[in-house]
Amino acid sequence: MKRVSILGSTGSVGRSCLEVVRAHPGALRVAGLSTHRSIEVLARQVKEFEPRVVAVADEAVAPALREMIGGAGVEVATGGPGLEEVARLDEADIVLNALVGSAGIMPSLAAIRAGKHLAIANKECLVAAGEVITREAAAAGVNLIPVDSEHSAVFQCLKGERRSDVDRITLTASGGPLKAMTAGEMAGVTAEEALKHPTWSMGRKVTIDSATLLNKGFEVMEAHWLFGIPTDRIEVLIEKKSVVHCLVEFVDGVVMALLSVPDMKLAIQYALTHPERLPAPLPRLDPAAVGGIAFEKPDYDRFPCLELAYHAAGLGGTAPAVLSSADEVAVESFLAGEIKFGDIYSILKEVVASHRVMAADDIDPVMRATAWARDRAAGLVEEIRRGG
Repeated sequence: MKRVSILGSTGSVGRSCLEVVRAHPGALRVAGLSTHRSIEVLARQVKEFEPRVVAVADEAVAPALREMIGGAGVEVATGGPGLEEVARLDEADIVLNALVGSAGIMPSLAAIRAGKHLAIANKECLVAAGEVITREAAAAGVNLIPVDSEHSAVFQCLKGERRSDVDRITLTASGGPLKAMTAGEMAGVTAEEALKHPTWSMGRKVTIDSATLLNKGFEVMEAHWLFGIPTDRIEVLIEKKSVVHCLVEFVDGVVMALLSVPDMKLAIQYALTHPERLPAPLPRLDPAAVGGIAFEKPDYDRFPCLELAYHAAGLGGTAPAVLSSADEVAVESFLAGEIKFGDIYSILKEVVASHRVMAADDIDPVMRATAWARDRAAGLVEEIRRGG
């Protein structure tokens, strides 16, 4: 029996994780849960899964949650310290971090320092603080297990293989909800249009990042830290059917791929049950029904955010952290109707260009860089709103 703490249990990935737990009651149990402020959803989860501790990042709604679950005997922790408390619960064997943005960095470190294996759906903790996270995980002897479908696919393809034998990694992308549009058409799309992903059901932030393909750029950085492959040997190809999740090319020219139906619960289940495999209550892939599979290179004219991600990765240090945090602000502002879709790239490009890159070998400069980037991006949003 494995016990799991789920950070971000009310979001898309968190809810999928609980579906996996629900499907395997003899193998998985819940130790702790957290939400930002979706306390009604969390209260229902508490009733079903009976965690010992839950955390609410927004302290203002914690009293209402306590009233909802009164008598359940569940401790309610709050704020950033509360998230970290859930991450290091004694009874948890593994922590699944499904938080959004830089809020996931410190809870990831808390889990690692408490000796917990970490299932990573919060890619920002590796994008911004990959050097620190991977170093501390190695020192603590804990596993970093990817939850993104592409990284889970690479992780599985590399089982039993020597990393020194890997020549290239290819991460696949569906092309997002705007894949049929020209660059000019994309610049003015609405939030509603950008949120209509053709394949995956994801949170709003990740769906917008998928529309810009910046999400795939973040995944390149994530793959670098997870698998020790330089970013110039990690490629992105568009595969519109979303059944091929990765290609791993070895030094002898052999290419290994992983195929499955596009459902996050497969990657989540593998992360939670690793190294074992359990039956999954999901449809099986029917290769004959899939038909032809084609790959194409992404067009940087239409997806300049992907090219910017490679640029930030090349700069290294705190540049990826700055790109990630600026994107949080830009996407929030786009979803709020404050800026246009095309403004996201303009803001990110300016923030990265104006940043003085520092080493990211300690958590303090990383967190300072994320705060600076948020402030700088917020200032640019305000200039756009004022017509500047």
